[in-house]
Amino acid sequence: MAGLSGKVALVTGAARGIGRAVAVRLAEDGATVAVNYRSSTADAEQLVAELEKRGGQATAIRADVADLSEIRRLVDQVVETYGRLDILVSNAGIEHFAPLDEITPEDFDRVFSINTKGQLFVTQQAARHLGAGGRIVLTSSVSATRSVFHHTLYAASKAAVNGMVLNLAAELGQRGITINAIAPGGTATGMSAANAIHYRHPLLDITLPEWEKMHGALGRLASPEEIAAVTAFLVSDDASYITGRTIAADGGFF
Repeated sequence: MAGLSGKVALVTGAARGIGRAVAVRLAEDGATVAVNYRSSTADAEQLVAELEKRGGQATAIRADVADLSEIRRLVDQVVETYGRLDILVSNAGIEHFAPLDEITPEDFDRVFSINTKGQLFVTQQAARHLGAGGRIVLTSSVSATRSVFHHTLYAASKAAVNGMVLNLAAELGQRGITINAIAPGGTATGMSAANAIHYRHPLLDITLPEWEKMHGALGRLASPEEIAAVTAFLVSDDASYITGRTIAADGGFF
């Protein structure tokens, strides 16, 4: 895999979980990394310190990707700090489970403002600074194409991401920029631990480990590093002919 030396990457939602693993991996591959976070200040600063200790360059930038003005500030600050932007990995997102009768307009606005609107507008702002060879990776989910009980609102917010990359590929491709999405399956993160129980159908009287073995060819959750490895490929020169696609990294979820 080609290195990322000399490249500047912005990773949103990078303080914890998959975003953190992506930031670490891109730094290991040679990129300078802007670590975006919303509330996990200590985690973000600890990550930056860790990357710098390893010899990398990184900075932590607080911004709420649900707020367009903060998205603009975030991207502008990256460019002002490093003079360029080459890679965007839009990872920030939130979960939601509820039956149809309990979904509220406030729920809709909250989920879509981060999972969909936030990803669209951070793409818009980042694309203004990307040149030929620029890379954008958004975050979808296997839930966008698989039925999960009470997961309608979240799944819809992620299905919209699949449509965004498919359609933006043609527009950005004219400038030599690729855009793809990664659709992780179950991944061993804090968010997954808090929500894993909801993925099991309520009529199934089995344990979570049993459910994992039944619903994936590999029979286990992914590590964040495994998802980060796929992301690292998509932002590398080796993926120069892949665009407009949503790549499932789901351990053969079925």
